[in-house]
Amino acid sequence: MRRDTFLKSLAALAATGALPLAAQAQAAAAYKMLVPANPGGGWDTTGRALGKAMQEAGVASSVTYDNKGGAAGAIGLAQFVNSAKGDPNALMVMGAVMVGGIITGKPPVGLDKVTPLARLTSEYNVFVLPANSPFKTMKDVVDQLRKDPGSVKWGGGSRGSTEHIAAAMIAREVGVDPAKINYVAFRGGGEATAAILGGNVTIGGSGYSEFAEYIAAGKMRAIGVTSGARLKGVNVPTLKEQGINVEIGNWRGVYGAPGITAAQRKDLIEALTKTFKHKSWQDAMEKNGWTPAWLAGDEFANFVDSEFASLRATMVKSGMI
Repeated sequence: MRRDTFLKSLAALAATGALPLAAQAQAAAAYKMLVPANPGGGWDTTGRALGKAMQEAGVASSVTYDNKGGAAGAIGLAQFVNSAKGDPNALMVMGAVMVGGIITGKPPVGLDKVTPLARLTSEYNVFVLPANSPFKTMKDVVDQLRKDPGSVKWGGGSRGSTEHIAAAMIAREVGVDPAKINYVAFRGGGEATAAILGGNVTIGGSGYSEFAEYIAAGKMRAIGVTSGARLKGVNVPTLKEQGINVEIGNWRGVYGAPGITAAQRKDLIEALTKTFKHKSWQDAMEKNGWTPAWLAGDEFANFVDSEFASLRATMVKSGMI
């Protein structure tokens, strides 16, 4: 068979889905995933789970990853803007933490420079204590916070992260000046986890999935979640149950490179849509306790705009800005 005839036949089979998965993967795109955080955290887990699912869904032949942590994702965002312009196969994981970091840090490069594709998941935070902590409950932490705000070291993601905002909200709700909280920001979930396990912070916060294995193993004690009602299958009281009127969620999504065409954006959204529906991604969401939160294209872009306004208002109210 002539080579051109063979290639046309291959394309036709791929379009009808009759081609074996391995051959479909060869015809799919090779993607580059920028993770604007150090390995081990929520963005890293999300990016790698998404890349795996993209390959298993047949929309990617391969996915390579580049971790660039710091400044609530702003350093990675700047790198993505500068290095991926016009690249239709470049993706960046992001979320509420990046929005909060942009509000507090005011970096020179913002999300207006890149292309919104889709929101994937939402997740609530959990606050935990090291297993050997002298404190046992959120009440113990709050009592100490009221006595000496600076003595309570809150550990979590970058400044402006949802756990940082939640800590400020808790302080305000219990009558403590949010400006006095001692918040220790880490460049990634792995660093924050190590600090909690090592007892280097008083209390830590992050998405429940990041701490689940340590909670189950008894290495961390979960004392409160930021959801409005208890999380399914998770026996941890909400902050509201404990008389602290704080509820705040996290979400994660994907952006494309700056300067891609409308057709290229459409193709990326279609690839992500197929991936989102695939068993591999559905299994990843269930395993990590992520709530499906699909929102694509302009609807996602409008959501991000509203999040900027909402988070800024919350930060002002909590004394963070």
